[in-house]
Amino acid sequence: MDDDLEILLTNDDGIESPGFRALYDSLSDLGDVTAVAPATDQSAVGRAISSRVDIAEHELGYAIEGTPADCVVAGLQAICPNPDLVVSGCNKGANLGHYVLGRSGTVSAAVEAAFFGVPAIAASLYVPLDPNDDREWTDVDVPESKYREATRATTYLVKHALGAGVFDHADYLNLNAPVPDYCTGDIEITRPSHMYDMDATVDDGIASLHDRVWERMAAGDVPDPEGTDRRAIVDGHVSVSPLTAPHTTEHHEALDALAATYNSD
Repeated sequence: MDDDLEILLTNDDGIESPGFRALYDSLSDLGDVTAVAPATDQSAVGRAISSRVDIAEHELGYAIEGTPADCVVAGLQAICPNPDLVVSGCNKGANLGHYVLGRSGTVSAAVEAAFFGVPAIAASLYVPLDPNDDREWTDVDVPESKYREATRATTYLVKHALGAGVFDHADYLNLNAPVPDYCTGDIEITRPSHMYDMDATVDDGIASLHDRVWERMAAGDVPDPEGTDRRAIVDGHVSVSPLTAPHTTEHHEALDALAATYNSD
């Protein structure tokens, strides 16, 4: 362990959330933790960015009236300019699958750090629901103790990943862990699931958008194959996906042909 490890900690649930406190306390055993997190809940804001945000001192560090991306930019450029690692979380609710990565404020904070060239880990908690439970998972009270496996796995990776060369091949890690009662206690290296099941209805001038993936998970209907993040988490494992931030491009002959036709007109 490096006693001088410098960690910038942020999230999207807000600086007062139980998952943030759990991760702050756990990571503080490894080194110096600078907390720069939203003052209020900023879930699902993606990489939304501001030009000016209010900042206030907080007992854990700094509370920003802005988004997770705001926190990372302000943290890395003005408050904690040379951290070894940025950690985002621990989020209440899993962040699984390709389609979620761009929406999640938790994951977006890690992506923002990656664009600055700083290794990052996004950590989230899977909260399973009984299919007979009428509540949304967002309405379930999740005390700090329920984050035990998520914080344990995140702290382990913070302690060892840099020295092991993990970030020579990945810009950031997306970690999801179940609540303790559902967790097997092991880590599975995964890839993001491609499963996508959104629908919408329009009634009396109001469009209602519904993500059906969560209710399918609650009912045990998870068609994701072995090796995906969603399959791993439903089976009780801690899912860790090593990911890269920049968009990739591929040579595409059909598009080249269209460009040539356009240029010849």
